[in-house]
Amino acid sequence: MAFAGAAVAVAGPLSHRGSAPSPAAAEAPRPAPAGELNVASAGKGVKAGEAEKKTDAKKAAGPSKFTDEEAAAYFSSRWRDHAAKRVRDIRTTGHYLRIYTNLPDDADNSKDAITLCRRGLEYLTERGEANPVVFVQAKFGENGNPVLANVLGPDDSDCRVTYPKPK
Repeated sequence: MAFAGAAVAVAGPLSHRGSAPSPAAAEAPRPAPAGELNVASAGKGVKAGEAEKKTDAKKAAGPSKFTDEEAAAYFSSRWRDHAAKRVRDIRTTGHYLRIYTNLPDDADNSKDAITLCRRGLEYLTERGEANPVVFVQAKFGENGNPVLANVLGPDDSDCRVTYPKPK
């Protein structure tokens, strides 16, 4: 019985009889045309389209304000093969080159991932980078954008992701 009372209190209005409903209670979430639920932001207001753009930028699902235009032009002007079609975004963070792809997260050390990593290494070497670092990353999923192939500096040149031996 106590649960039913609590459910009524939670499900019912939380204001006293006769008082005006709060502005927050008056604004109930409404379904969007595509069936999503629009909920007002608790912080500063963010438009639905802006939130999607920010999420897409984090997911690296395509060119964004973080895209390295020079690297993207380098790749698109030189290669048009299967591996090149996997590229969704290329970003430079410090001396790191990150190549975001549409490859699944279980494609570590795959032919396309290794090819893209070697191309990233070539790009950085041609640019005169003394300590090249390249990450080829999978499409966004439960684990973010997992690394599929990498070069971690001048002593690493094979692009294969290595794993620590289990203890």
